[in-house]
Amino acid sequence: MIMLTAALAVIAIVTQDQSALRAAPRDSAPQQAVLWQGDSLEIRGQKGDYLQVYDHRRERAGYIRATQVRQQSLKPEDAPELLSIVRFLKDTSGSEALGIGYAAAYLHAAPAEAITGEAFDALGTMAERLARRASARQTKSGGEAIAAHLEVAAGYGVNMTSFERETQVQLCYNGDAHRRVLALPSTDLQKAQAALALTKHECVSPALAPVERFALDNWRAEVLDRVETRDLPEVLKNRLHLRKAGVWASLAYQRARRPEFGQPAVQLAAQRALDELAAVNKSELMESDTPTYSDAAIRVGASRWAANPGTPMAATKAAVKLSVTTSPGQPGETCIHLVDAKHDARNPLFTRCTYGVVWTASATANREGTVLALAVQALDTWREMWVFRQGAEGWGVDVVPPGLDAPNLGYIEFSGWVPGNAQLLATREIKADGHYKQSFEILRMATLTVERWADKPNNLSLFYRWQDPVWKGQTVSLR
Repeated sequence: MIMLTAALAVIAIVTQDQSALRAAPRDSAPQQAVLWQGDSLEIRGQKGDYLQVYDHRRERAGYIRATQVRQQSLKPEDAPELLSIVRFLKDTSGSEALGIGYAAAYLHAAPAEAITGEAFDALGTMAERLARRASARQTKSGGEAIAAHLEVAAGYGVNMTSFERETQVQLCYNGDAHRRVLALPSTDLQKAQAALALTKHECVSPALAPVERFALDNWRAEVLDRVETRDLPEVLKNRLHLRKAGVWASLAYQRARRPEFGQPAVQLAAQRALDELAAVNKSELMESDTPTYSDAAIRVGASRWAANPGTPMAATKAAVKLSVTTSPGQPGETCIHLVDAKHDARNPLFTRCTYGVVWTASATANREGTVLALAVQALDTWREMWVFRQGAEGWGVDVVPPGLDAPNLGYIEFSGWVPGNAQLLATREIKADGHYKQSFEILRMATLTVERWADKPNNLSLFYRWQDPVWKGQTVSLR
């Protein structure tokens, strides 16, 4: 992973961005290349204020001012000094490429038996921060420097993966250093940070096939469960709980889609997600972790019906009169049959098929038996509300999504019937344009558009009065 020429005993590490590699030891000499902090050079001599060097990455020789580099010995006895510099640069924003260069020098100089997870922890931390900076919006000059620093890091074998997410390219470190932290002698704190870095939701490629995604999520769950949390600070425990909640919520959805898993396995994964979310110590939740908490809650909320053993949400006479059953459709499809006392699955009132996961336990009908709400989960992070209604031309269904943008992160769920059948209650949580929004809504039954909404249920008198008690006892929106 970390590459330096084995025969070198002393190297020059570039400390200043846009340092010129010149053809001769004078300022007027032609420029051979532009060097950036973190670049390592072989020293071949010195002439005045210039060092004669060779750049192995670019395979180019030249001269560079001695004040723009630091000469560093790679002898084993000098390894502690290198590690001290790595420790300093680990938390110095903007110096990631330089820190990676020094980490490479330390790993080259230190005896194998002296290397622990500390150096790889620092290396992974700097690579993660460099990837975050590269994924954020930059000015023209800042973008040029970031691109150059990425090339410097790549020269040491620190590789990034990239994919498009929300119309923007997301850059993520491939995690090699973090895996080494888990394999080498390391502190619990270092292992916890490595596990969090390796299991990021935003660094899961959206192009993964279902089989690959399922294998990856099982691996993520295993990595997180291997971390010893007893002596960790509460802040880090919270972050682990939130990450586990999101991973297990995804596994609940994926298990529900796989025929080899029965209801107990699906329920176990969903309950694990709920338990991890409930284990968060809110008094120790940092302000910077608030978006992460909202993110985890939405993921758990999208899959929470998997924790229900199968009892319909409203076991009332209306639910007996009007309910749903399912049957397999085309490969991968589930067909929903709307039935009542006079119409069974062979002769249903209405049928609609979907590739989403149908949570039949969520089905609830109004007292008159003219409307039924059902939760259908299209993705592991996206759950819709399907509303079956009887109209002048017979039965039909309207799909109410969490948002109007492309499916990303959100859910909407039935929250209660308002007497008179002109309105129903719904709860929505979604991430849109980088912001998290939670709303408790009154929907017009005729059009399923939002009449009124509030950020708290008690701020709407109708919502406060008619919210469904089963919903109130099970939803994660009232966390």
